[in-house]
Amino acid sequence: MKIALVHKQLDLRGGTERVLYRTAEGLRDRGHDVHLFCARFRIPPPPGTTGHRVPCLPWPRTARLLTFALLCGRVVARHGCDVTLSFDRIPRQDLFRSGGGPHRVFLEKMARRCGPWRRLCYRMSPYHRSLLAIEKRQLGPQGCRRIIAVYREGKREMVEECGVPEGKVVVIHNGVDHERFHPRRRQHEGKKIREALGIDPVARVVLFVGTGFRRKGLDRLLGLWNSPELKGIVLLVVGGDARLARYRRRWAGSGVLFVGPQSRVEDYYAAADLFILPSIQEAFGNVVLEALAAGLPVVTVPGLGSTDELDGELMEGLLTDADDPEEIKRRLLRQLDPGRWPELSKAARQVAERYSWTKYFSALEAELRTVAAWGG
Repeated sequence: MKIALVHKQLDLRGGTERVLYRTAEGLRDRGHDVHLFCARFRIPPPPGTTGHRVPCLPWPRTARLLTFALLCGRVVARHGCDVTLSFDRIPRQDLFRSGGGPHRVFLEKMARRCGPWRRLCYRMSPYHRSLLAIEKRQLGPQGCRRIIAVYREGKREMVEECGVPEGKVVVIHNGVDHERFHPRRRQHEGKKIREALGIDPVARVVLFVGTGFRRKGLDRLLGLWNSPELKGIVLLVVGGDARLARYRRRWAGSGVLFVGPQSRVEDYYAAADLFILPSIQEAFGNVVLEALAAGLPVVTVPGLGSTDELDGELMEGLLTDADDPEEIKRRLLRQLDPGRWPELSKAARQVAERYSWTKYFSALEAELRTVAAWGG
């Protein structure tokens, strides 16, 4: 099949962008003619695939959103693809992969945790109003034939909150690289990271990975690191934020290490004993799945695609109230218990092995073939 993949940019710095790139590679390897339609190519398309630039206004972001949504379909139509899979908000496509759930639900969640001024900004913002208008068209009868949700809660939100027919939405979990993220890396790469950062070899290390610290819930954690119960436990923060320098100044010498974005993030999983992500808003949670593959127990919010398969004692890492610092502390210490840790680590790896790229591509290819067979 000649397949069009659509997203505003090709990059490897975000979760959706990484899945887009991996999808292009996987469909290429299965013999398909893959074409990527993006407004920006920060990296070259994967070898053996073809990139097409969609013209759009670069600024402001509302104009960029609208021009990409308006022009993308026209550019795709010129190339005669059999099926179009969009990873972004555009009015029409054959399949829409929803990596973050409905935007309306996202705004409602964010508004519940901010002040009246921020809520007013969300309500009046031309960008958010435009995005909601595109989403309404996209999820409507003429917007797409099928919707791929990456987590069960995302499907529920589509059906119950947005009125999408249940049979139109299918859940396909992302995969994970089981070799890149593997517990055996602890002995070498993990040890090197600890030495480079000056972390005691026997210290317990809690890892946070994310970009945009507030939305990812880092502020919920930082206040805990003054607690006597967490004395000697290192919080290792990997990722970027517009206020990264301010965070570093504020928490210098407190047992919190900010190392910024890292290309070899797998080495930092190997240096940790626990992964934590108490996000305000999260969908699949690729980083949670990466942590599980690396053999790390996790503490995070429920409802993520990466936790859909959790069972047994690993379920004790799911927060019932992520705004409760005492619950976060209690669950963190419970999952760090040295007596329980070896079995938890083994169980984490076993859960991650249920998520494979082979399973992802088989399910995705089946959906693509089904929709392509329906014709124009």
